[in-house]
Amino acid sequence: MSARTVPARTLPLPWLDRAGRLSALKLVAFLFAVTPGLYLAYAYAFDALGPKPITALIHNTGELTVRFLLASLAVTPLRRIANWPKLIGLRRMLGLTALAYALAHLSLYVVDQNFVLTKVASEIALRFYLTIGFVALLGLIALGLTSTDAAIRRMGPAWNRLHRIVYAIAVLGLVHYFLQSKIDVSDPVFWTGLLLLLMGWRLMQRLRAPTRPWSLLLLALSAGALTALLEAAWYWGKSGIPADLVLGANLDFSGVVRPAWWVLGIGLALPLANLIRGPGETRGRAASLRRAAPGRVAAAE
Repeated sequence: MSARTVPARTLPLPWLDRAGRLSALKLVAFLFAVTPGLYLAYAYAFDALGPKPITALIHNTGELTVRFLLASLAVTPLRRIANWPKLIGLRRMLGLTALAYALAHLSLYVVDQNFVLTKVASEIALRFYLTIGFVALLGLIALGLTSTDAAIRRMGPAWNRLHRIVYAIAVLGLVHYFLQSKIDVSDPVFWTGLLLLLMGWRLMQRLRAPTRPWSLLLLALSAGALTALLEAAWYWGKSGIPADLVLGANLDFSGVVRPAWWVLGIGLALPLANLIRGPGETRGRAASLRRAAPGRVAAAE
């Protein structure tokens, strides 16, 4: 027997960088990821979720799934716009957090159905909004299972192609959110507006449009306007409410601020960040990063 021992393989702690050092950025992101779950667990333990706590947990974990999925999609735009390369190290954590909340979302639905799996399966098969939600979950699971460095090396270019389904997953998740919201769709409209903002930036990259404060300002204005039109179209198509009334509500500041204004406000932070931190990553630098680690940089951009 050799006296030399082989250290056991352990999972890396999420707040450490690849060199094993504490990363303040990753620590903040980790706390950002787990705090909502801890709060929900606390609220459930102390009966602070209302008369239907399981239903409240289902709704909250569903929204958290959308939040963290969009947060993962926001990493690349923010990294480029604010010239902050270290943000790329957060994308995997945010994506896996979205998967964790999605699994909790489904598990809580099983609890709500008294663990009758046949009923759960039939509901998913027969209710369209549950079907598309389940398909989105399957997609998230596929992305989660292939999120390791080993999977990136093993799959090569196929890894990028697989992980581009994150855009379809985000759309399916938001459609699921819209359909289960029934009457008030302010929250799904807001999150869809943010997706429009993120995809608008990607369209700019595809068209080789310059990423400058003025172009990002136009992007923010466009995303806000499209969000208002989306809200008006939804209420008109679903409830028959005249679109002009919904659009007019966006100009009435005596009540609740409409989602379009929140999207515009967040969008206006992009040109400001670009102005303060300077131009984002050049195309040459991005291309070299893709050649060096294509799976880590190019996927889901």
